[in-house]
Amino acid sequence: MGRAYLSLGSNLDAEAHLRDAVAALRARFGEVQVSRAYRFPAVGFAGGDFLNAAAAIDSDLDPFALNDWLHALEDAHGRDRSGPRYGDRTLDIDIVFYDALVLDGPGHLRLPRDELRHAFVLKPLAEIAPGFVDPVSGCRLDAMWRAHPDHDVGFAPVAI
Repeated sequence: MGRAYLSLGSNLDAEAHLRDAVAALRARFGEVQVSRAYRFPAVGFAGGDFLNAAAAIDSDLDPFALNDWLHALEDAHGRDRSGPRYGDRTLDIDIVFYDALVLDGPGHLRLPRDELRHAFVLKPLAEIAPGFVDPVSGCRLDAMWRAHPDHDVGFAPVAI
């Protein structure tokens, strides 16, 4: 059993897709700790704003099997992987941390996730796991968020 910290995002019917994703996580893993959702501009392409949130689960799956399970969940919500890497998404769920593992694997699995540098990943994670220590930098998530250049931007929470 491992503790996984996930980043969830959507910019297509976002509220519905995020609600459904959290429900699927609860159905499979039981108790799920979920941050508030926040609206962030698209990164890497010109597109509509995303709603992003974070979730923490206790998983009986190893990181590779969990990554596969999450990809299947994305696919079940209409995720289109045929287009450019950066584009509109019905559902995007990434494992940011799995315990304190540092690894690379198939299916774009990288722990910790590089996107941690972006506010859309870091802010929601720091909300639910402020004391978690990034195994690469040795820094707590709350300290990383306080030092982030977007820390003082007023990202408004959105109900999902």
